Amino acid sequence: MVCVKEGGPDPANNARLRDLIQKAKSNNVPNDNIDRMIKKAAGEGDKNNYENLTYEGYGPNGVAVIVECLTDNKNRTAGDVRHYFDKFGGNLGTTGCVSFMFNQKGVIVIDAEDVDEEKLMDDVFEAGATDFDLDDDVAEITTEPADVFKAAEALKQMGYNVISAEAAQVPTTYTQLTDEESIKKMNLLLNALEENDDVQQVYHNWEMTEE
Repeated sequence: MVCVKEGGPDPANNARLRDLIQKAKSNNVPNDNIDRMIKKAAGEGDKNNYENLTYEGYGPNGVAVIVECLTDNKNRTAGDVRHYFDKFGGNLGTTGCVSFMFNQKGVIVIDAEDVDEEKLMDDVFEAGATDFDLDDDVAEITTEPADVFKAAEALKQMGYNVISAEAAQVPTTYTQLTDEESIKKMNLLLNALEENDDVQQVYHNWEMTEE
């Protein structure tokens, strides 16, 4: 809706809207739902002005956290996010304080059960991906951010079941938590952020290891 208000309802003239439509389709959002949201955004029914905001900070023991928000009340959202960091052993930082530890990449997840690995590798690179990792019955495929939805659509056309496709912040380094109290607080911080209606995405570099 924000995208339509900023660039218009025609995807041919609004590249960001075109990418979002591809993302929605790659995540199996029905066409009727997409059309309804575009028409609603193009109308005069919603008078709220939304803006995208990104917050950066540290969780317990220096875990890097990026929080992407969409809000109609900047003061409310900033207060909520700061409160969560303070309450659960972290601190909200300034822009750029942790983003240098992440790279933006396109990430596609597909169902790889009963898939031939060599064929998958050929198909993944033909679709325009840069790398892939096969783990059990799921493959995580990496692309350039601008290519993620096009690659996901290509894989769908090849017959693969695309579970998700999005541009994401991928950590370049990871932080481990070893004591139970820090692990508990980090989980509480992530839960609080993800339950907030203004929060769209949460990225972190916590390496969750299995004992």
